[in-house]
Amino acid sequence: MLDSLLGARLILMTGSTVPLPAPPEAMLSFDKIEVTNDADQGDGFQITFKLSKGPLLDYTLLQSGAVDLFNRIVIAVAFGVIPEVIIDGVITHHQLAPSNTPGQSRLTITGKDVSLLLDLEERNEPYPNQPDFVIVTQLLAAYAQYGIVPAVTPTADVPIELERIPRQHETDLKFIQRMAERNGFVFYIEPVLPGLSTAYWGPENRLNLPQSALSIDMGSATNVEQLNFSADALAPVETEGSLVEPITKATIPIPSLPPLRIPPLSTSPLPARRKVQLREAAHRNVGQGLLASVAASTNAPDPVTGTGSLDSKRYGHALRARGLVGVRGAGLSYDGNYFVRKVTHTIERGRYTQSFTISREGTGTLLPFVVP
Repeated sequence: MLDSLLGARLILMTGSTVPLPAPPEAMLSFDKIEVTNDADQGDGFQITFKLSKGPLLDYTLLQSGAVDLFNRIVIAVAFGVIPEVIIDGVITHHQLAPSNTPGQSRLTITGKDVSLLLDLEERNEPYPNQPDFVIVTQLLAAYAQYGIVPAVTPTADVPIELERIPRQHETDLKFIQRMAERNGFVFYIEPVLPGLSTAYWGPENRLNLPQSALSIDMGSATNVEQLNFSADALAPVETEGSLVEPITKATIPIPSLPPLRIPPLSTSPLPARRKVQLREAAHRNVGQGLLASVAASTNAPDPVTGTGSLDSKRYGHALRARGLVGVRGAGLSYDGNYFVRKVTHTIERGRYTQSFTISREGTGTLLPFVVP
């Protein structure tokens, strides 16, 4: 079902397994929607509905079954013909607030994105002689019924059964995230179309086309309501560690390697001022030691961050987390492309706002212009 916003249309779909257009009761009674897409903490949503009772002395929306616990729910916005899905999630929590005043009762539903479905059952499984990317692909294949399509980056490290056996002792989600962290990778499930999502496991993706630029102090082209930048000199890290060669027992130092963030987004990356120890690298082979160094520097946060809010009507799109976006009008030090770390979409009748957090490794733009 559709509901008009300021310059956009809201699309809401729900269902037990396959999301279908929400019933009129849901569209007529929704009061506020908040969706958070967070590259670090995961995605979630919260929807508040106004409730009214039907002839059976129960709330009509609850009777419809549209917002039952553990239903799938898809929230999208459309500025033109093609809808932009901002979350494909699962309802996990109800909060009912009845009122003595007619029309003032509220139902608030809360949920997480479909990665929650990978976090329901703990397992204890060995995976002998299987590299991490093969294990991840195998685990994700079990969730094809939910429209989840794997996009997995190959890894070079192949464990030998006589040396070590990868073992799962947690849920599929936690295990996939643990393997991502030790490779300096990220894992997330990104909706593409209603009911269809991509499960990405690999390096932070900076190779996609940048989204429409965030413009400030650009006259009629301005689409940012506010924008603030900060730089943290203590965010980058370098590593120090060594491993022991098993035959000669010689100590081999592990060099400090740069983060696995390609391509760079700034001309002047902030240098590392802190050093961390690779405490578990001593009994690893050379390949695993180098991988641990890359992972440690990659998992450190970006030192330069920007926060702000958008005029959604002027911007004309839903800003996507986990992608690139250009900034213009902020000066040469802070103009250029950034990685979008977090976007919070707040939707009310006649109002759609987006707040965001962007980041990169330093100051100075690499390009003379950004995608407008």
